[in-house]
Amino acid sequence: MKPGFIIKSLIFCFLCHYISLENVKAQENKQKPNILYILVDQWRAQATAYAGDNNVLTPNLDKLASESVNLKNAISGTPVCTPHRASLMTGQYPLTNGIFMNDVLLDTNATTIAKVLKKGGYSTGFVGKWHIDGHGRNTYIPPTRHQGFQYWKALECSHNYNNSAYYVGDSKEKKIWPGYDVIAQTDDVCNYIKKQAENSDPFLMFISIGSPHDPYQTAPQKYRQLYENKELKVNPNVPADKLEKVKNDLVGYYSHITAIDDCIGKMWNTLKELNIDENTIIVFSSDHGDLLGAHGAWNKQQPYQESIKVPFLIHYPALFGKASRTSNVLLNSPDIMPTLLGFCDVAIHQSVEGNDFSKIILGKQKDKVKETLIACIQPFGQWDRRKGGKEYRGVFTGQYTYVRDLSGPWLLFDNFSDPFQMNNLVEKQEFDGIQKKLDKRLARLLKVRNDKFKPGMEYIKEWNYVVDETETVPYIKMNYEGKPILE
Repeated sequence: MKPGFIIKSLIFCFLCHYISLENVKAQENKQKPNILYILVDQWRAQATAYAGDNNVLTPNLDKLASESVNLKNAISGTPVCTPHRASLMTGQYPLTNGIFMNDVLLDTNATTIAKVLKKGGYSTGFVGKWHIDGHGRNTYIPPTRHQGFQYWKALECSHNYNNSAYYVGDSKEKKIWPGYDVIAQTDDVCNYIKKQAENSDPFLMFISIGSPHDPYQTAPQKYRQLYENKELKVNPNVPADKLEKVKNDLVGYYSHITAIDDCIGKMWNTLKELNIDENTIIVFSSDHGDLLGAHGAWNKQQPYQESIKVPFLIHYPALFGKASRTSNVLLNSPDIMPTLLGFCDVAIHQSVEGNDFSKIILGKQKDKVKETLIACIQPFGQWDRRKGGKEYRGVFTGQYTYVRDLSGPWLLFDNFSDPFQMNNLVEKQEFDGIQKKLDKRLARLLKVRNDKFKPGMEYIKEWNYVVDETETVPYIKMNYEGKPILE
């Protein structure tokens, strides 16, 4: 036999083997689920029709909930934008990744969900509000700080929904989404999904929507008119002198919500039309809630239900079928990354601190998590010290919320008998035993997290963040390092 023939035969065999391996790899990748993560901003858990809010119109989310797992005890453990987003991306708690206040930078060396899935053969994309870059809210973000996302149409932070800027990939040219941004962003995501459906690789797509975060009164008029003449029911924990403001704000808040609901329906229909809905995980959730007048307060950071509890739906027909069910797992912000990786059968990196609840949600493991941590490491911005802001640590068990500030026990609520948290049980004799048990459980959690519960400014000094006289990162004029922001 001629040597040339032998060499050609070996080359042919190698190529056949290589092609076979590539086909196997492509098949394995295609079997991995796609992920469409719909992240909204400041949408409290109670504000959907499926959650029992009779004020609001959310037909698409109601339909999605009827075919999903509803995690009724999902919370944002440090209920403010940047800390939740950093925990979501890394599976770490704020004192580990250093992201315990807004407008600071998530380390570019962090192991993120996008980096892990990209390494595992996923195409990754991010559209919308980023808010973990820390170099000003309107400045260009280079690809070295995209944290593993390949497709990129994002801005650090804007709530000007009708004149909303963004950057594309590595271009420094600032662009503007046409019209109301969530509609334009949704169209872009639908186009992305259509292109990805033609590829063999699964995809991870985050659409990060800025609304229904205030300003409330900026949704398109077609959505506002649905609520302008509607008699809105206001929760009993809103003080009488705040009722008219709350009703007015709710008109705008719900208008944004219904607009987003329409967009969610459009993305879901795109998946169905492409016949990839079955093998796509759709997650709908928020970075935190909105007090909206509850206890006389607005926005977030505080440990009340309206602030910490977030909606959380997981739709994955290939694994769960299409029947609705609820789960009581205490899903916290750092638990999202490992739980999603668990559903994708992707190894969880050792840097992750959160719990993988995937097998528990599937009913394959017993849930041993009985409490989860809530915290304000450093009050700032909308809840700075001038407005009553203060450090706290607490536990949420589903039934109970227990919170300490630096002076001692602060809040204790039985959320089952008192869902609007109007009866503080701290230091009441008949609840002394419950308070002591919860205090011990909190102490145990803090020990596990190596959280010394120090004054917030000590952590700011530890991480070398520069803050202004209100102890807030002055993101308009300078970044978290004290360097001038130049656009």
